[in-house]
Amino acid sequence: MAISVNLSAIITALGGRHAIQQLLNVGPSAISNYLTRGHLPERAKPIIYAALTKKGYQIRADDLEILAGPPATSSQPLHSDTHFGKRILLIVAGGIAAYKALETARQLQQLGAHVTGVMTDGAKQFITPLSLAALTGEKCYDSLFSLTDEAEMGHIRLARSADLVLVVPATANFMARANAGIADDLATTILLATTAKVAMAPAMNPAMWAHVATKHNFASLRQRGVHMIGPVSGDTACGEEGEGRMCEPADIAAAAMQLITPQNIPNAKDHAKSPLAGKRIIVTSGPTIEPIDKVRFIANRSSGKQGHAIAASLASRGADVILISGPVNEPAPDQVTMVQVTTANEMLAACKAALPADIAICAAAVADWRVQSVSDQKLKKPEDPDAGMMLALCQNPDILAHISSASNRPKLVIGFAAETENLLQNATKKRQRKGCDWIIANQVGGDADPVFGSALNQAMLISANGVDEWPQMQKTDLAETLADHIEAELTR
Repeated sequence: MAISVNLSAIITALGGRHAIQQLLNVGPSAISNYLTRGHLPERAKPIIYAALTKKGYQIRADDLEILAGPPATSSQPLHSDTHFGKRILLIVAGGIAAYKALETARQLQQLGAHVTGVMTDGAKQFITPLSLAALTGEKCYDSLFSLTDEAEMGHIRLARSADLVLVVPATANFMARANAGIADDLATTILLATTAKVAMAPAMNPAMWAHVATKHNFASLRQRGVHMIGPVSGDTACGEEGEGRMCEPADIAAAAMQLITPQNIPNAKDHAKSPLAGKRIIVTSGPTIEPIDKVRFIANRSSGKQGHAIAASLASRGADVILISGPVNEPAPDQVTMVQVTTANEMLAACKAALPADIAICAAAVADWRVQSVSDQKLKKPEDPDAGMMLALCQNPDILAHISSASNRPKLVIGFAAETENLLQNATKKRQRKGCDWIIANQVGGDADPVFGSALNQAMLISANGVDEWPQMQKTDLAETLADHIEAELTR
């Protein structure tokens, strides 16, 4: 008889669904099946047990129950004696995704966090304060003007008692009020009074998410230090499909805990001594997917391994990294702000929202073309097997050129050039044409040493000062090499 496991807690502890997919080498449908059945295949249990114990968790072997979190290290003191005991103030705003806040609270508790709920009036239209209080085991606060609450726990004390203030969901209205500094209820007052980190998980209709006002509020909040978790693309509650869907509770909980849990990174450089410490860096990664119809699309073979490795290396040196990625199977690196996109236009919008920045590294393989008119139905093949089909294409926006010519241009802009022939010549022309400072050029398309999907890469750095050729190495090592060159550039 199969033993039930708390897979949701395991997913959260390992860093989200993408992380466990990568660990078990399975697709998203397999994870969904495991969650539905409530148990794992036998082959997966020793893999997960090893991964959790490596992270420092105390695990019960038979059902993989998490008994305790990783201990604190002497070199990285925590607010409390262990990772368990972190206090998170969970603000629930008034959107249909509010019901997911209950599962988010449960996921956070599985990781050992103490969760205190705060609800807006709008949130109470979707869930009740009693539900959140029952799950967290603590009183849920919902009124700024309750004299009892003010006597027991004033809003200032409530705001200052948390290690993290987490807003789930962050609706368009809530983000607008937060950006404007409005404090007309308990939730928005807490945002102004807190000295803790603040994170938001946006959730809204795709049209609302794409609106220029929302993009402005999103960018402004991030510039002021608010960490954004998502949103992602998918089906939304209103029946529409697109970006604006809130991340899953396990992914939100994992990202939240990473924000307040120091990472024990072996051989990591001293953040305080790195010139990258505190620098705001945009990294793009992965492919873009351009729809043809409801079923088909144009894409490329980029896995995102190199871009994600670069983001991880920079974050490990203390940089504030915004990783803007197309659809990939790579897990989000620790201590980065992850923005998931699908198309080139979405990636450009995300890059614009992330500016200003100190450095931009465009490692994504952006599709050069998109279909001029996307069909809202699946295109049918002609009955004549010899008949062809014509698709009208138009050029996608040039993200690297846009960043290089922006009025708030980063001081260092780095592009990538994947070429199948005349590598140095074509990459040099690309650097001049795009207006970027450096180009990392690599040869692709070879059968003997493929780059797409491989763990290896061989490249050259092309700048105004000349060419620096790098031997074939692991993509993680190439990321470290690039980070070393950026550090050297910053100290010139």
